Amino acid sequence: MTHVPAPEVSWEETHQSRTVALNVAGRYGTLAIEILLGLVMLPINTRYLGASDYGLWMLAASVVAYFPVLDLGYGGAMERFVAHYRARREGAAISELASTLVFVFAAIGVVAFGVVVVIAWNLGPLFNLDAAQAHTGGFILQLVAVQFAAGLPFAIYGAVVNGFQRTFLNSVVGTVVALAVAAVNIGVLLAGGGLIELVGAMTATRMLGYLAYRHNAYRVYPLLQIRPSLFRLARLREVTRFSVYMLIQDVANKMNYMTDPMIIAAVLTTGAVAVWTIAQRLADMVLRLTNQLNEVLFPVVVDYDTGRHDARLRELLVQGTRLSLATTLPVVGSMALLAEPVVVGWTGPTYRPAALVLQILSVVVLIRVGSSTAATVLRGAGHHRLLALSNMAAALVNIGLSLLLIRTYGLPGMAVATLIPVTVRAAVVLVPVACSRVGISLWQFASAAVWPAAWPAVIGLGALAAVKGSASASLAHAVGSGALVGLVYGILFLGLAVGREDRIRYLGKLRSITGRPSLNASVREAT
Repeated sequence: MTHVPAPEVSWEETHQSRTVALNVAGRYGTLAIEILLGLVMLPINTRYLGASDYGLWMLAASVVAYFPVLDLGYGGAMERFVAHYRARREGAAISELASTLVFVFAAIGVVAFGVVVVIAWNLGPLFNLDAAQAHTGGFILQLVAVQFAAGLPFAIYGAVVNGFQRTFLNSVVGTVVALAVAAVNIGVLLAGGGLIELVGAMTATRMLGYLAYRHNAYRVYPLLQIRPSLFRLARLREVTRFSVYMLIQDVANKMNYMTDPMIIAAVLTTGAVAVWTIAQRLADMVLRLTNQLNEVLFPVVVDYDTGRHDARLRELLVQGTRLSLATTLPVVGSMALLAEPVVVGWTGPTYRPAALVLQILSVVVLIRVGSSTAATVLRGAGHHRLLALSNMAAALVNIGLSLLLIRTYGLPGMAVATLIPVTVRAAVVLVPVACSRVGISLWQFASAAVWPAAWPAVIGLGALAAVKGSASASLAHAVGSGALVGLVYGILFLGLAVGREDRIRYLGKLRSITGRPSLNASVREAT
């Protein structure tokens, strides 16, 4: 029998830099909508549902909150391998990976749902609920679990889209689904629906959104095939060698940034947990607002690494770090300087102690975002083991220091316990190893990536520090002062800190967002 070679897939990619700009803009658009809807919907839901039902809903959501770790790192691994085989023009491998992981995720979803059912049946004894609350809460919990279990297989389609560097398409779907869910939420409440009707309608709306993610996957890669016959144990073993470290990374992140309330509650009081939560939520909001660029660079790094484009990787590390710092420094600097009026203006004088915690966590955000491009380079260019294991080590040190410092220094000690390992990891592991990987010295990296973003912040934040006593007496003044610092920083950064070529490049990327990048896949029969 004559062997017929597999068909070769070719793509026609145009304007990759425009694609990155559009992906970042899409993520910011979705983030803005989510933040706005969160601010609007919370008081509406608490008013119509009441504290008891709303609390029951949040309890059910919190039970499932840790379940995303059950993807076992395969979600991030799938994105990495899609980008890898896309760069190698091996379309058959993409279909085999997708087919394999769809069925793996379906099996995980079934197991997860079974676990939730057991929890739902025992919700009353577990959380001291009366019979009516336990019945309603168990039903709500199962609805939330259905959404999670059904969404796991569809995550593969999202990974395909991201691996093809078309994240903006998923952002569009995410925005539309968020708006639709909010409309359904309001509609059910105005119609007099209760908690079960509300969660059921919202769950159905989100699950319909899964079909849109599937449509996007076939839109960017029409040759995608997902069939039982394409399931390959060899592909599962291949992707598992990467995913296990993504799982370690995910667990370490949760240990680093989600265990603090439990330690505080065990050592201090629930009131201290509330103070910490205020500061942590503000810091997390800043993190999300300033770290969107690095979220879309991963498939680009994989593409460059696969094609051995070291010069492009070096440029990506420098430009990515510079822009990350440029978007972060004025925001976290203003947040740190204006922490007290921001906290008091948002939550009242009772939570004034959160201001000092917020100042320390603002530095944590700066270190995390500033080193995120280096971490992305390591994750996509073959250093995922080092990345995951160093993150786990930092998490363990964080927990140990937290238990030690909280007893003497209280909540500020907790924040310092988070800052120390994050800073040491960035300075000793992430940045030096990433610079070594792309062939640039630490001095060259500091002068090209850090200094142009840093010195305008010194001027802008120095001026704010000089006048903040009179200009930041209220939340409105604080927001206005921070916006002014951002404007001054932007003028200094674009006008003086970067060269003419980079300035034209940055402004051109902003203008190019209005254009639409194209990617066409075709098959050429091998001869």
